[in-house]
Amino acid sequence: MTQNKMHFSTIADFMEAMELPKPEHPLLAVCHKESTSTIGDVDICTTPDFTYSSDFYMIAIKQIVSGEMHYGRTKYDFTNGSMMFVAPRQEISCHQVVVTKEAIMIFIHEDFVRGHELHNTLKKYSFFSYAVNEALHLSPKEEKLMRQLMMNIHQEYQNNQDEFSKELLLSQLDTLLKYANRYYKRQFLNRTTMSHEVVSRFNDAIQQYFEDGKIDLSGSPKIEDIADQLKMSSRYLSDMLKAETGKSAIEHIHLYLLDEAKNLLLQPDKTVAEVAYQLGFEYPQYFSRLFKKKIGQSPKEYRAQNALH
Repeated sequence: MTQNKMHFSTIADFMEAMELPKPEHPLLAVCHKESTSTIGDVDICTTPDFTYSSDFYMIAIKQIVSGEMHYGRTKYDFTNGSMMFVAPRQEISCHQVVVTKEAIMIFIHEDFVRGHELHNTLKKYSFFSYAVNEALHLSPKEEKLMRQLMMNIHQEYQNNQDEFSKELLLSQLDTLLKYANRYYKRQFLNRTTMSHEVVSRFNDAIQQYFEDGKIDLSGSPKIEDIADQLKMSSRYLSDMLKAETGKSAIEHIHLYLLDEAKNLLLQPDKTVAEVAYQLGFEYPQYFSRLFKKKIGQSPKEYRAQNALH
């Protein structure tokens, strides 16, 4: 399928292409649309296949009722969600997307936050650093609060710019993102059934990796490969595992490897280095350090103690 791809370096170019009002500031724009029955973001929908990326962050509350949207390689689920977050250089693909109800969008160029602590904070929020595959679910009360916070930013954005404007805008953005982070954490925690299923599928994938002998060809299983197999991003997978089990994806992989290591170490004909290489570790010293950190004994100590029984 051929796609028309565009990259926007400036917010002004993006706003012009989408037939949105000219931004008040070259590095920050807030758009409040009150149309209730038309196709939202008209230019996105003029061609069946349209993909764009940009050099700025986007935060939006909008109600999408039909059409398809892809964020990176993943189809975006907006069935019950109303708020979405897009990071710079992430690809968005839209196909006949129809939006109803008012929409509020905030565009923040990377240069606007450079030199401010918010620049680093933005990178730490999971919903910006990987392709989340669903919109943020908000209760009516939560959506009302988020809309109000965004409208406060919109109001400050429309004021005459002075020496306090940027700091006030950054402070309000920081508050908005803190609330978003709270709701995203809750969204993970409330999804018990789905999380259980992901944990099970993740463990099955690791086991299958070993059974297929892939460790001999490719070394230790990589989070990216397993996440791709499960059709989600590595960061999203790790966050979901962390919320459900208290351990990240890499910790789960390490525990599986170390469990295999225990079996191999009890084979007297194998050296510690051979066990390390067989499990895909490039350096035996790293394997030994990891084993001692997680098991509480060095591989040699574990072998000596358990060989007595």
